[in-house]
Amino acid sequence: MASIHRTTMMPTKLELLAGWLPKQSWYVGGGEAPELVRAGGFRLDDPEGAVGIEFMVVVDTTARDPAAYLVPMGYRGAALDSVPGEALIGTSEHGVLGTRWIYDGVHDPVVMAQLRALLCGKAVPQHQSRSDTPDTSVTVHGTGPDDVLDVQVNRVLRSAGASGRSSASLVAGWTWPDGTAVRGVFAAVASG
Repeated sequence: MASIHRTTMMPTKLELLAGWLPKQSWYVGGGEAPELVRAGGFRLDDPEGAVGIEFMVVVDTTARDPAAYLVPMGYRGAALDSVPGEALIGTSEHGVLGTRWIYDGVHDPVVMAQLRALLCGKAVPQHQSRSDTPDTSVTVHGTGPDDVLDVQVNRVLRSAGASGRSSASLVAGWTWPDGTAVRGVFAAVASG
């Protein structure tokens, strides 16, 4: 199981995301720089122990109606080859592990393999900020086939249930800045 280090990261994940997020085609914010707050998420373990995997929900509070974004991230000790340049969110100095290359998880093969494993019932979601602690609030509705290949990650989150889905879907929660806790579909097996 992955260990959570109580240390610093410079720049922080939120600082890196504030620069990266507005450049994404799915970003719904306006022209001003986003003001991000951490709103939820969970982790998955890399069976090899080499890649940190986090699914972070951030809320941009600059708009009148705040938007929640899901950003899966892969934390690596070296640059990842064969990914597009926009896949790199940035690098950060971790107080224990040194330089970390932080990638958009949809471009990281280890992150996506573990997400597919979760949708097939072969991985256990972990608490975002506690070591060795399963996150029982993260649920998979439906059953993914053993050979899940195509997974759709919902980048802009909407609060809703998992109803109406015929394929496996990953449902988890986040908290709006006003303290309202909601749940929604984070990812699903893409229908063919």
